[in-house]
Amino acid sequence: MLSSPRRGVPLAMQVTAQFRALIAQGEWPVGTRIPPEHRLTEQLGVSRNTVREALSALVHLGLLEARPGDGTYVRADSELQVSLTRRVAAADPDDALEVRALLEHRGARRAATHAGEEDVARMRELLEQRDAARAADDLAGFVEADFAFHRAVVIAGGNPLLAELYQHLSPVITQTITDTAALHEERAVHELHHRLVDAIAAGDPEAAEACSVALVQEGRDILHRDRGGAA
Repeated sequence: MLSSPRRGVPLAMQVTAQFRALIAQGEWPVGTRIPPEHRLTEQLGVSRNTVREALSALVHLGLLEARPGDGTYVRADSELQVSLTRRVAAADPDDALEVRALLEHRGARRAATHAGEEDVARMRELLEQRDAARAADDLAGFVEADFAFHRAVVIAGGNPLLAELYQHLSPVITQTITDTAALHEERAVHELHHRLVDAIAAGDPEAAEACSVALVQEGRDILHRDRGGAA
């Protein structure tokens, strides 16, 4: 919720801080369009130029994206995400996949020793969504469900910093999923996802990590095949 401005602090700085808080707290979720300038101006009781200056600052930081004729959208929820995304996006796809692998392998291993029944149930639910999108040839739905599934595995590991880093890298990870997505994947890959959950449910960290390693290797193989067999 927006608050009234305080004296002694430049209005644009105050408004920028409030907007950043709304993004960080999830009141302005990533991917959504924020209220128009005139509404923000009315809520804050400040000039439109002040609101515009604050929005411009957040666009410059990469947290917001201005789309002419459409509005302003939330692009990221932290500057760390912006920095990491820019850095990894400029890297070789193999390197980006390696970063994803490091997070997911560790996350899978930890999940096998920390996940509760609700965590496992959530993973199975997301796998059902992934399988349904795959059956319907719904690439967007497939990518969304696949990312949500792997994110749930990392979260179940119980390390909030690891989970936060994984979330901050979501644009990069989602891109690697898109690049390596195979809606008509081999049954072995389909089964690997389910075996990963079974290993987590059984409390077997070695088996869970092995499944994660096999899944990332399959993604790497797909990436190389699309490149025409490049090493």
